Amino acid sequence: MRSSSLFIFIITFGIICCMTKNESREKQIIRTSITGIAANILLAAFKAAVGLASNSVAILLDAVNNLSDALSSTITIIGTRLASKEPDRDHPLGHGRIEYLSAMVIGGIIVYAGISALIGSIRKIISPEVPDYTLPALIIVALAVIVKLLLGRYVGRVGKTVNSDSLIASGKDAVSDAVLSAATLAAAIFFLLTGISIEAYLAALISVVIIKAGYDILKETVSEILGERIDAETAASIRKCILESPEVYGVYDLVIHNYGPDTLVGSAHIEIPDTMTADEIDKLLRTITERVYLSHGIAMTGLSIYSMNTKDDEASRIRSEILNLALAEDYVLQMHGFYLDKKERTIRFDLVLDFDAPDKKQICDHLRDSVSALHPDYDIYVTPDYDIADL
Repeated sequence: MRSSSLFIFIITFGIICCMTKNESREKQIIRTSITGIAANILLAAFKAAVGLASNSVAILLDAVNNLSDALSSTITIIGTRLASKEPDRDHPLGHGRIEYLSAMVIGGIIVYAGISALIGSIRKIISPEVPDYTLPALIIVALAVIVKLLLGRYVGRVGKTVNSDSLIASGKDAVSDAVLSAATLAAAIFFLLTGISIEAYLAALISVVIIKAGYDILKETVSEILGERIDAETAASIRKCILESPEVYGVYDLVIHNYGPDTLVGSAHIEIPDTMTADEIDKLLRTITERVYLSHGIAMTGLSIYSMNTKDDEASRIRSEILNLALAEDYVLQMHGFYLDKKERTIRFDLVLDFDAPDKKQICDHLRDSVSALHPDYDIYVTPDYDIADL
């Protein structure tokens, strides 16, 4: 009993000490994962010994879960090392997305462990066995709950700091493990007080929670790989950054591509005066690209321009007129990129349409016909846009 308490103390002390270190992103992830591996292997050994001695399926399930956590941390290390490889000819934007793949593998392991545990729990419900708990065993489980809570908070905090999905997933899993271990401890105390064993049913419940946690990790990671909508706060911040240039009247169609936690590539349309020269536009685009990268770490590889009528009152009046027509249409969220060319006798603009719009072409055609009826001497060009970002 004394040696087990000493081991638990060593793990806890090590976790607390690691919290003060300041290292590179890769080193922090690897060091944190190694801490998790050591803690989980030690906890698994203690819990397995306690589970076998007390004939407790719930504690044995906890031990297996700790082993799966150690395996997850190992995968995190492998994924981090592979993701940190330098860009090459075949992968010019680096290998950062490997981290998302490693998070998917971790999610799969958690789901598999949960399903296996659920099968074992159902067997124990059908053929129950009476557990035999001892006070030292319960103390070890209680101390393990504390260690798991500390480990989960530590791993999760580092994961958020270095933007690692794998660590964040491992941190959440560790905290949930602590809660489940606490439930196992409560079931053991309940048995000692009443003589009624509910641990097989509790183990089944734990298994379902584990499966749900793994599913959530898989779902979140697949969503990131598919490409998620940039959050409104970040979009607004990037827009504000671009609008710091007085020549820019509007920012639209912001798209951010994620090639790993440290590799973000973006594009956007900006609205500028139709009087600017090519040299002035070139300087403007370079300035914006540098400013966005320094402030947000995003490489704006594509900045397209909309030309804006700035010296024609009639064009401004027609723009307002068409804007009112556009916003009166169902599913139209915004109009931008408007330009009236009197020489070519053309009017062009983009419509931002809701993703729920049943027939985007019909909406554009209807608005084109409405504008043509008001301005029959002009050719009308309407380009549909999607509601990609909150701008």
